[in-house]
Amino acid sequence: AMGGRFGDNYGRRRVFITGVLLFGIASLLCGLANSVWLLMLARALQGAGAALIVPQILATLHVCLHGREHARAIGLYGGIGGLAFIIGQVLGGFLIAANIGGSGWRSVFLINIPICLIILLSAHKVVPETRNSQRVSIDLAGTTLLGSAIASLLVALSLGPLLHWSWPCILLLALFPLLLKRLWQVELRLEARQGSPLLPPGLLRLPSVRFGLSLAVLFFSSWSGFMFAVALTLQSGIGLSSFQSGNAFIALGVAYFIAAMFSTRMVGRYGNLGTLLIGCAIQMAGLLLLMLTFQLSWGAIGISTLIPSTALIGFGQALIVSCFYRIGLSDVPKHQAGAGSAMLSTVQQSALGLGPLLMGTLFSQLLQHQANYQQAIIATLAVEWLVMLLLVATAIATRRQLQPQADG
Repeated sequence: AMGGRFGDNYGRRRVFITGVLLFGIASLLCGLANSVWLLMLARALQGAGAALIVPQILATLHVCLHGREHARAIGLYGGIGGLAFIIGQVLGGFLIAANIGGSGWRSVFLINIPICLIILLSAHKVVPETRNSQRVSIDLAGTTLLGSAIASLLVALSLGPLLHWSWPCILLLALFPLLLKRLWQVELRLEARQGSPLLPPGLLRLPSVRFGLSLAVLFFSSWSGFMFAVALTLQSGIGLSSFQSGNAFIALGVAYFIAAMFSTRMVGRYGNLGTLLIGCAIQMAGLLLLMLTFQLSWGAIGISTLIPSTALIGFGQALIVSCFYRIGLSDVPKHQAGAGSAMLSTVQQSALGLGPLLMGTLFSQLLQHQANYQQAIIATLAVEWLVMLLLVATAIATRRQLQPQADG
């Protein structure tokens, strides 16, 4: 979240370029890592680089564009970002299977280096430099508390099942709500003193921002959990290779891209909330069809068998993601573009990391209980469907508050 504040103060293009450089160096270290600890350190550097990159993109779009151009750019950003997430699954499987130069898994990281170089060479020409007219102070206390809260939750959920929920894991989990409460108190106090809180309470009072954050938690954790559970089932349960498993998401990616291209037109006709609900309905239908496919065709499942259900899921996902940024940023003032985009990005990325932990734990527990990949994945997808139902209920319940802003 601090990345957005850096961009506001020092220039969004400058911070973006710094983030890309850091991400490229970290990717090289990942590819050359000869120990788990070095790999973990390099991955942490990658995360830091990404934290500098993402808020600058959203903030630049929010500041530089207006009206229909703004809506179209935000929709394309969401669509391309989601498509990249899916392409990562396909490309990762291909690179591992190709084993270029005997690099194996290392090529998944090394592929980032030429991409980073291209961006660094072109950024000065294509990315405008923007910043706030006045510098704002860095909220060190808020940053520390937010980082500690996210770390305590993710570490507890990742290590809890492995350590049989020993007392340190339970303690970390218990600290999460306490740290969030303390963070809110610190931010309120800083706002009252006319300071610059990392998570401005004024933004969190906006219905559109609150709904955007709720949408991020529910949808992106469900999405990443879905990708993890299905990929694990295809490889370990059905016996597909990593390359075949990645290719199973091609139809999802193609449908996602097509829907992303039509999302702006659909928003113009149905509004953001209407398009969001349509996307949820399509994805829920795809999840039901995927459950039925696993139930009826388990012994003969291949890439072609999965095309109808995954295409529906991808189409629905694209509509949801494009509406997430439009709704979340709809009421954010221009001078708080960095804080607003960083807030949404932080929750989004945390939810993407949270999904495999939650759904992975659920899937493993179901697998241990039933000793059957087929029933375990069907039950996991049923939970995913219920999460989407909760998202629909939340959107309907807050529709009256959001309608003027989200569809304006």
